[in-house]
Amino acid sequence: MTARIGVVTFPGSLDDRDTQRAIRLAGAEPVALWHKDKDLKQVDAVVLPGGFSYGDYLRAGAISRFSPVMETVIEQAKAGLPVLGICNGFQVLTEAHLLPGGMLGNDHLHFICRDQKLRVENADTAWTSDYEAGQEIHIPLKNMDGRYVADRYTLDKLEAEGRVAFRYVDFNPNGSLNDIAGITNEAGNVVGLMPHPEHAVEPLIGTGRTDGLPFFTSILKKLVTA
Repeated sequence: MTARIGVVTFPGSLDDRDTQRAIRLAGAEPVALWHKDKDLKQVDAVVLPGGFSYGDYLRAGAISRFSPVMETVIEQAKAGLPVLGICNGFQVLTEAHLLPGGMLGNDHLHFICRDQKLRVENADTAWTSDYEAGQEIHIPLKNMDGRYVADRYTLDKLEAEGRVAFRYVDFNPNGSLNDIAGITNEAGNVVGLMPHPEHAVEPLIGTGRTDGLPFFTSILKKLVTA
């Protein structure tokens, strides 16, 4: 049976179709989910894609957090449903308190778009098992509000529990504390990151590499062996 991975579209989502394509390339079936529908259509996992939901007019991800679909996502994520938040999706996850901390504007106050080197810090989550801890990868990055922040207690807890999933290497593009590019929840089923793995799944686009594809093969293997 083919694994079914839902991709939520909010008003202002930009990378929902790219994410669906990445899922398809990994061998799973992408399922389009609309933000106003609570029904997740019995998917096996959910991706909250990148973009500028509701124009980021209040705070990035703050309005999308209250979309009807998020009621179900929050409930099922707490019950173990794998959820990946990419860029704006990461912002939504922090606003929904499925991940700790929050996002502020980049410290240089400019939108940034570049190929970014990351180090995989945690390869034990539902979305990272096809990587190796310490592996360095290149993933496209594009954001205006990408600066991850948290209080010192939360940062220390994330570090002590190995919940920093990805860290920026060589260059911190937005001022994120501890060079954090992505984190996971305690159970490892919810992961958020700022860079865009869906743009690094084919050699002809994005970075010209396929460093982002293991996100989607990781969850596929997790679902197949579950």
